[in-house]
Parts: sequence; C-alpha cells; structure tokens
Amino acid sequence: MIGILLITHDTLGEALLQCACHVLNKRPEQLLQLGVAAGDDPNDLLPLAQKLLKLVDSGEGVLVLTDIYGASPANLAGKLLQPGRVEGLAGVNLPMLLRALSYRDKGMATLLARATGGGRDGVLNMLKH
Repeated sequence: MIGILLITHDTLGEALLQCACHVLNKRPEQLLQLGVAAGDDPNDLLPLAQKLLKLVDSGEGVLVLTDIYGASPANLAGKLLQPGRVEGLAGVNLPMLLRALSYRDKGMATLLARATGGGRDGVLNMLKH
C-alpha cells in the first residue's frame, strides 16, 4: 500500500486527518501529517519530514499531499519528491485525501490520477447540482 504524508500550513493536515478518520470511522494506516507553522524554517523541518516519509513507506512509495503550491509546506514537500517513488500533489482538500486513501493500493499512476480528480471534482457550485 502506498503511504500518504500530508505537509500543510499549521494544523490543516491534522484537521484533514481527523476528518478522514471521522468519515472512514477508523484511523487509516500509513498516514501521517506535518504542520509547518508561521515561524518554522522549512529547511529545519527537512530531517523530520524525511523521517515521517520513511515511517509511512512500506516499500510501495509515498504520496505527499500539500496545500498551496509555492508556499513553504509545498517547498518542503518538493525536497522529498522522487519521480515514481515519492510523488506530490498540491491543493489538498478532503475529497482529494479520501480519494487517495481509497486508491492507494492501485499503483502510483492510478493513485495520482484519482486523487487529482477527487480534489478537482470535489469543488462545485452547490446551486448548480
């Protein structure tokens, strides 16, 4: 199973993790989060991020989910990426995370496509549906 590491601003990752636990009625395995606070230097957090990455990796790879592309959490996440082995998606939301948790046993390519689709398709105008 592909591991998932959330690297987000402050407590967003923890909140997403708690919501996923609520929706799934259990704590998913191989899912951890790292919050980057306003005063944190992302370079100082790199060793911790690498440790968390190893903890969620069972040998099938890791998907790193982050919130805003170009911001400190995403820049930290970018230092962990290894094409085909450690992949990353920015713009994480709850639909993306739930889709990622549902498809992480289908291989990295499928996981990336499904998680991206889940994040995108989870944004809609409620009055139009």
